[in-house]
Amino acid sequence: MEWRNETVNTDFFLQGPTNHEELKNILFVVFLAMYLINLLGNGTMISVISGNSQLHTPMYFFLCLLSFVDMCITSVTVPKMLSILISDKKAISYSNCLTQLFFFIGFTIEECLLLSIMAYDRYVAICNPLHYIAIMNKRVCLSLLFASLTISFMHSLMHTLLIYRLSFCKSHKIDHFFCDYTPLLQLSCTDTSINELLLFTELSVLIVGPFTIILISYICIIKTILKMQSTGGMQKTFSTCSSHFIVVTLFYGSIFFMYIRPSSSYSMERDRISSVVYNVLSPMLNPFIYSLRNRDVKIVLWRVLKRRVT
Repeated sequence: MEWRNETVNTDFFLQGPTNHEELKNILFVVFLAMYLINLLGNGTMISVISGNSQLHTPMYFFLCLLSFVDMCITSVTVPKMLSILISDKKAISYSNCLTQLFFFIGFTIEECLLLSIMAYDRYVAICNPLHYIAIMNKRVCLSLLFASLTISFMHSLMHTLLIYRLSFCKSHKIDHFFCDYTPLLQLSCTDTSINELLLFTELSVLIVGPFTIILISYICIIKTILKMQSTGGMQKTFSTCSSHFIVVTLFYGSIFFMYIRPSSSYSMERDRISSVVYNVLSPMLNPFIYSLRNRDVKIVLWRVLKRRVT
C-alpha cells in the first residue's frame, strides 16, 4: 500500500452550511447563538457537577465527561463554519483538514461509547442496586474512560491515515461545512474501496455495538421498572433514564442516517442537515435535557443561583 500523498500542499474549499447567499447572515447569528448556548450549558454542567460533592457519583462523572465531549465536537467544526458564513473564507489547508477530521471522528466515537457506558451504569444502578458501589467503583470508571478514549482515537488515527494515502486530483471543493469522511472520499481520484469497507465495518462495530449495549440495558431497565411497587420510585427512575434515552435517540438517529450506508447514496443537502443535528443541535440540547429532567441537578443549580444572587 502506498502511503505517500501527493496533495499535502493543497487547500480544500469548504462550501459551508448553505449555497444561498441571502441566508448566510441569518445562519451566522443562529449558529453563533447555538454554539454559545452549547458552551454555556455544558460548561455550567461541568462546573456544577465538579463543584458539588453530592454529585460525585459514577452517573454524574460520565455526564460531566459527556458535556466535555459535546463542547469538543462542536468546537472542532463550528468556528470554521462561522468564519465561512461571516467572511466567506472557505479555504482550509490540507493539514488542518486532516486535523479537523481526526478530532471529529475521535470525539464522535467517544460520545457513542460514553452513551453506552452511561446506559450500562443505569442498568447496574437499577437492576443490581446492592452491588452498584462494588461494580461501578472509581477504578472501573477510570478504566472505562481510558479504554473508550484509547479505542476512539486509535480508530480515528487509522481512518485519518487512510484518508492521507488518497490523492485528490478532482475538484478540491468540499460540499460540506467541515472536513467529513464521506465528502473527502467523493473528491479522491484514488481507489477508495478500502476506505469505504473499513468505514462501514469499523464504524458499524463502534456505533451499532454500543447502540446494542444501550438497547439491551434499557430492555432490562424497563423490565425492572415495571416490577417496582412504589409509583414515586418508578417515576423518578423513569425520568432519569428517559433523559438519557432522548439524547441517545437524537444522537444515534442522525449518526445512523449519515454513516451506516454506502457513500454512493451521499446527498449534500440532506447530509448537511443530519450533520447539524449531531454536530450542533444535539450537543446544545444535552445539558438542558439532563438538567430539566434530573431532580438532583435542578436542586444544585437552584442553590448555586441563589448563592450568586445573594
